[in-house]
Amino acid sequence: MRNLLLLLLMAISAVAQETPTPQLPAQDAIRIKEFYRLAAAIQDGIWPGWSKTPAPLMLVTAETEFLTHHPTPPKELKKVGEDLYVRSRQFPVNFQATFPAFGPPPVIVIGEPANTISKTSTPWLFTAMHEHFHQLQWAQPGYLDAVNALGLSRGDTTGMWMLNYPFPYEKPEVVQGFSQLRDLLLRAVNEPDGATFEKLASEYIAQRKKFFAQLSDDDHRYFAFQLWQEGIARYTEVRAAEAAAQYRPDAAFAALSDFESFASYSARARRDTLGELKRADLATWKREVVYSFGAAEGFLLDRIHPKWKDECFRRMLSTDSYFEGRPGVSR
Repeated sequence: MRNLLLLLLMAISAVAQETPTPQLPAQDAIRIKEFYRLAAAIQDGIWPGWSKTPAPLMLVTAETEFLTHHPTPPKELKKVGEDLYVRSRQFPVNFQATFPAFGPPPVIVIGEPANTISKTSTPWLFTAMHEHFHQLQWAQPGYLDAVNALGLSRGDTTGMWMLNYPFPYEKPEVVQGFSQLRDLLLRAVNEPDGATFEKLASEYIAQRKKFFAQLSDDDHRYFAFQLWQEGIARYTEVRAAEAAAQYRPDAAFAALSDFESFASYSARARRDTLGELKRADLATWKREVVYSFGAAEGFLLDRIHPKWKDECFRRMLSTDSYFEGRPGVSR
């Protein structure tokens, strides 16, 4: 019996020793490297000081999660390389989110392109920039206190209220008001003539006030928060793509089989978001409308208030104040 037990322990030890150390797939390593390379090249030109924001990223693969660029890697993760830590997969493979998975700072948790809505490498890269902008939002002094002060959680301590808040998406007058506002916003941002644009922008600001006036205070705060949180993140995603139009990607990234040139992608990024907004239906899309709608408001603000980003983080959780009064139009 003793010999049998000894043989069994030796066999278990041998199996343990043969268990291979998880390796970051080569193509994923190329994508992650390009994300940090691109961010370093363009981020401060979009949001001044963005490069000061920590940008830890966790890649979710079928079996393993790989964490990099975390200032204080959690002890439960195993170090497998220079600035690379692993654990068995816990998050869905299609995840694309940013949150403090291990406490601050928040981490970009993102699946491989084929498993996410990005599908291919170039859109995945700019989705990562979108998520990196959320890290900038989280990094602002007082951010969490301001979110809590909205008073919208209704006892939920998980943060899921941000997704599940009972906004009146299907209320007929809200749906109609949103549709009218959406169409006017699209007309304004697509208008090339300065004088006509100024008129449409003024109409939009007036109609926007009417739309929000019909909402309860809580509903108003929630929708404004979502436009600031997710809409401006989509705006930043598009602006990042446009900023990368002249950027030269690393040869290894450009050699990926699913690579799309940045010039090609940047040329359609804004058009695709505005096309999405044109189809947006509040009653059926619900919270999903805030991405394209908030992005389009960012495009509008670039024209009516060119320096609006200088104050964006001093006026956290809402862009309402930019639509008060009548700012001058930059033609």
